[in-house]
Amino acid sequence: MRPTGSLARAAPSPARVVVASALVLALSGPGQTAGVSVFVDHVIADLDISRSAVSLAYMVGTLSGALALPWLGRAVDRFGVQRVLAAVALGFGGFLVLLACVQGLVGLTAGFVGVRALGQGGMSLIASTAVAISVTRNRGALLGLTTSAGSAGISLFPLIAEQVVSVLGWRYTFAAEALLIWVVVLPLAFWGLRGVTRVPERTEEAEAPDGAEETQRGGKPAHAEPAAPPEPEWPLRAIVRTSVFWALAGAVACSGLVSTAVFFHQIAVLGEQGLTPTQAAANFLPQTVAGLGSALLFGSAADRLSPKMLMCAAMAMHALALTLLPLVSPGLGAVLYGVALGAAASGARAVENAALPFYFGTANLGSLRGVTQSVAVASTAVGPILLSLAHGWAGSYRPGILGLALLCALMAVAVCFARRPVSPRQRASGAGHPPP
Repeated sequence: MRPTGSLARAAPSPARVVVASALVLALSGPGQTAGVSVFVDHVIADLDISRSAVSLAYMVGTLSGALALPWLGRAVDRFGVQRVLAAVALGFGGFLVLLACVQGLVGLTAGFVGVRALGQGGMSLIASTAVAISVTRNRGALLGLTTSAGSAGISLFPLIAEQVVSVLGWRYTFAAEALLIWVVVLPLAFWGLRGVTRVPERTEEAEAPDGAEETQRGGKPAHAEPAAPPEPEWPLRAIVRTSVFWALAGAVACSGLVSTAVFFHQIAVLGEQGLTPTQAAANFLPQTVAGLGSALLFGSAADRLSPKMLMCAAMAMHALALTLLPLVSPGLGAVLYGVALGAAASGARAVENAALPFYFGTANLGSLRGVTQSVAVASTAVGPILLSLAHGWAGSYRPGILGLALLCALMAVAVCFARRPVSPRQRASGAGHPPP
């Protein structure tokens, strides 16, 4: 029977969910590394603390914030997107206010914990989960669009924040960011994502060839068949026993570690290849543009191709870009390096967003994304330090970069050999293992 009245109005359109989620992702900018980096020099000067102390506070804040993400993911599954997003927005703004008022290292560390957990982690987790649980058709493409649009918004934050800091100072800029979060994200939580709820997975959508289920303009199947019953929910304890889950989580962590390490030290890394600081900084542009396109491309491909294959391709692209770094020189070589690196990082994130609901459904998607986000955020904290230690040991960035390339290649192989999981329904019917 067709729903009427408030029930019919309660289900938001996919376009509305994508727009609202992209805005939420974009407004995670104040908690992202690029957004925080604008304030570092001002904090060092005003609080009279060393750069190493600020870096340590940021690392501790990032690692501590990562520990909270599995709890946030479970909260999304239990209480829904709206309530958790409202709570995250309130808390995120509160920690930005704390950073605006900070007077010492302890307060700075506490502020970093909050903005990394709720900004980089919580806002990103909720944005992708809202899209994944509310749509089934073209899910990968819509997730890729959300990621691409949100990433474009994130990239604007350092530019805007730098201008505001020059006018208002860094403390008032933190406060202005808090106000922005409250004014925009809270209405999105209460109205923009109103009615977002999990759409049950149906086996005919996963098993039918792409586009086969709908061939008429009216939306009815050309060869109508009885609808299959919803897939049974995957218990969390069963999911964490599958090799593909840990392969995907490991690949996302590896991508985050490698990308953050190379981006953090980009001026020095490309300086060894003969690029000036200005040329090295300009390399962020092809990385960003390629990343936006890659998120759309990999997200759309995830609706048609195996997520395992796509993740393997993203990790192989990481390894190739890093392996070719010793051959990079000013000009076209540097641009191609930036394109490959940016595309690989965004591609891995887009595939992970689509792969979890593809393999495990959406019943516990918040909890799953909480685990993968926690691992990914933690990896971003240690990447720059590992590459810095490798540089101190070898006197050059090249050995460390080649070591990271080897890590990416090994992860690509691990993803390829991970077996596709057997659903509870297949196991109960004795269907056995599907092809990997």
